[in-house]
Amino acid sequence: MEYEVILQAFWLIIPAYIANASAVLVGGGTPVDFGKNWRDGKRILGDGKTWRGLFAGAFIGMTAGFGLAVAARYIALSDFAFLNLSDFEGFPLMIPIIFSLCFGALTGDVVKSFFKRRIGKNRGEDWILFDQIDFIVGALLFSFLVSGILQVLGLMSNNWFFESFTLWHILFLIVITPFIHLTANFLHKKIHSVNAKR
Repeated sequence: MEYEVILQAFWLIIPAYIANASAVLVGGGTPVDFGKNWRDGKRILGDGKTWRGLFAGAFIGMTAGFGLAVAARYIALSDFAFLNLSDFEGFPLMIPIIFSLCFGALTGDVVKSFFKRRIGKNRGEDWILFDQIDFIVGALLFSFLVSGILQVLGLMSNNWFFESFTLWHILFLIVITPFIHLTANFLHKKIHSVNAKR
């Protein structure tokens, strides 16, 4: 796989990565499920999914995405234009597109939590693979839907999702994201363990 494809894949998904990580860091407060239980007597989602994390995470991810959109414009005018990095359609269409990546990532995480509670797994308990790709699937699905809506409304002549994500981009992200996620969690736990012993 050529390095351009790898760089493009990361570039496209960075807003979703940042939104997902930020939701954990800035979360807290009122849970999305308001502390309610499902019909099975278990929490709908759990205390880990909060409104503050959902909206603040999406906002931080979008801010990063806007920065990438601006950077892409400058890169397109430089010697690195051959990298063909997305500007997310530029202003103002980048707003719904980047929102779909960020909010989609967090929604994917919320949906995963619903099913995680149903099978009896508690907050913080590992659910290998699902914990790692939930937000990627959510980001891809939402950006696909929003791109389609924008095209149907005549706001875009082409579908941004199909123009930006190739099969190689998607396969790379689905394969590499679990490794990144597991490594980040391992390092976080090690740092937390070291700090707790001080």
